[in-house]
Amino acid sequence: MPNFDHQTDLPAELLPATQRALLHRIAVAQSEGRTPSLVAGLLRGGRPVWSGARSMIDGHAPTPDVQYRIGSITKTFVAVLVLRLRDEGLLDLADPLGRHLPGTPADGATVAQLLSHSSGLTAETPGPWWERTEGSLRPGLGDLLEAERPLKHPAGRRHHYSNPGFALLGALVEQLRGEPWGEVLRREVLEPLGMDRTSLLPQAPHAGGFAVHPWADVMLPEPLTDTGRMAPAGQLWSTGADLARWAAFLAAGDDKVLSSATLAEMRRPAVAPEDEQWTSAYGLGLALIRHQGRTLYGHSGSMPGFTAGLWVSAADGLAAYALSNATTVDTPRVAAELIDLVATHEPALPEPWRPLPAADADDELLALTGPWYWGAAPQALRLRAGRLLELGPLGGGRRESRFEPQADGTWLGLEGYYAGETLRVVRGTDGAVSHLDVGSFVFTREPYGPAAVVPGGIDPQGWHAG
Repeated sequence: MPNFDHQTDLPAELLPATQRALLHRIAVAQSEGRTPSLVAGLLRGGRPVWSGARSMIDGHAPTPDVQYRIGSITKTFVAVLVLRLRDEGLLDLADPLGRHLPGTPADGATVAQLLSHSSGLTAETPGPWWERTEGSLRPGLGDLLEAERPLKHPAGRRHHYSNPGFALLGALVEQLRGEPWGEVLRREVLEPLGMDRTSLLPQAPHAGGFAVHPWADVMLPEPLTDTGRMAPAGQLWSTGADLARWAAFLAAGDDKVLSSATLAEMRRPAVAPEDEQWTSAYGLGLALIRHQGRTLYGHSGSMPGFTAGLWVSAADGLAAYALSNATTVDTPRVAAELIDLVATHEPALPEPWRPLPAADADDELLALTGPWYWGAAPQALRLRAGRLLELGPLGGGRRESRFEPQADGTWLGLEGYYAGETLRVVRGTDGAVSHLDVGSFVFTREPYGPAAVVPGGIDPQGWHAG
């Protein structure tokens, strides 16, 4: 008998056919990508359910405990450190960097703009190529940016990826915590999550990084550098097992590190995507992509000799990672395709319908449900678990939103057009419900009525033909 996960009514292990499909995908990636090794894994419901590896050496595939460089996935860790500072009240995302870390060429860029790569800062440092040279060549923060023209675009206007921007965020963490950002990361994030195989410098066993000749099957070792002040942009080493823990955290949060509400804020697009049908966007330290009709969030990563990818599909309850030790393997795409394979072969089952708890369904709330009208436009108000109200056009639409009950008897909009707006139930002198007020918009039980509560009044003739 299979062992079932009672939260999802799915087997705790993937079906053999699904496992075979996953193994086939990484085997193709290792072979066609011409990488010495590749490791990958998948989580469902926040728990690892599959991992696999392929290697150029027969019978010697790496284990999930072997370290690889994860490149820019490092940025997701730095962003979590910064959001922790925000949640503690030590900074505001609207603060200019210069308020906390004065004297850099990016003094006017806000913390949010640096997190979302919308500060307009240059993509890379002045020469030499920072990923292949020691950090001692860039000893000061001023060495991370061009002296004459560090801004390539007006701040806040567009997404322009900036590695130095994240180096400055690492320095910001150091400034406000009073110790190296790597030590802050270890104490505040890695230890609480049990990630003891993630580090700034490699720890055995670890893979060596290689470049593979584009026109011949020969390899060249890549240097394993300590990039110094640029480390927050892409320095970390990690393992498959540790990235599984990180993916589980990014999927659900952990109050020891960062709440699920703050993580949800991180994965909302911060600036408009540049492609009309957007296939990719960026939040606060988290990248978003659309793959096979699914929205995934996480990050890609590359450093000389290594590529990495980690994605989470919230809708499917799935997450995947892939790591390789060759410079040009598209591991982010491999990780996305692992999610697609499982979502296709073993789609998640919807939660069973259950009636509301008695405490959420009192007569007063039930009396509010049903049809309402914004002017002449029909709306529906529904009651959900947790005493949430859901208001939107009949048949759905762009102004659909849920509202969370507040201590003062109002409801606060959670998403969509009414996010952050207040819903009030307005009563007449007799105590009966008169209408709903949502950010000054009036919702009545009949189209444009009664006249006394509709701003501007109602034509005395009322509804009439012709």
